[in-house]
Amino acid sequence: MDVKTIQLKKTILEDNDRDADLLRRQMEDQRTCYMNIMSSPGSGKTTTLIRTIRTLEEIAREEGREPLKIGVMEADIDSDVDARTIIEETGAPAVQLHTGGMCHLDADMSRQGLAEIGAGDLDLVFLENVGNLVCPAEFDTGAAMDIVILSVPEGDDKPLKYPLMFREADVVLVNKIDAAPVFDFDKERFRANLGSCNEDAPVFFISAAKGEGAREWCSWLDQQVRSYLDK
Repeated sequence: MDVKTIQLKKTILEDNDRDADLLRRQMEDQRTCYMNIMSSPGSGKTTTLIRTIRTLEEIAREEGREPLKIGVMEADIDSDVDARTIIEETGAPAVQLHTGGMCHLDADMSRQGLAEIGAGDLDLVFLENVGNLVCPAEFDTGAAMDIVILSVPEGDDKPLKYPLMFREADVVLVNKIDAAPVFDFDKERFRANLGSCNEDAPVFFISAAKGEGAREWCSWLDQQVRSYLDK
């Protein structure tokens, strides 16, 4: 007797990809730039977001422009610590998304979060995805850009160990660069390792806590967002 075998993971991913493409078009139509931030726990995602939001505001003021209207979706298995931190430190609207034990967000979860935060009234929405270097890379969230953060203490070999995560990156931030001498982190070795799976993603070396490299990163990001909104 023949038994029909269904590849569930493939089916789930294909369904999610269709949802993600639809969500991306919806965000384009309403002129909201949606960005997905991925990294391992402790890499400094929330601190990087705070520094990024503040620096984007500084750039806009210096250029005599209205600051971008920014919102943040914080995804975690539990707690609302990160959303509270964003609101307290930046004043930006933030919502906490609990994944019910899941290690990633998908397109439908993103849609629910974007509706809750009122994305139609915002220029830019960041998703701080669940912290790990595996699952989030497998699920398209519908974002216009995938940002991957690696912290120096994790080591410069991570693109070799987690190639899918770094292959999906549209831009890579190497955080805690001020600690590079302590952890024997080599910038050129990291670039070479990244190049083995992704030759196109720009790399910015930053210290979110101290501000090093933040201006260069945010000037690039500001241009990307404005180009998106001007389409």
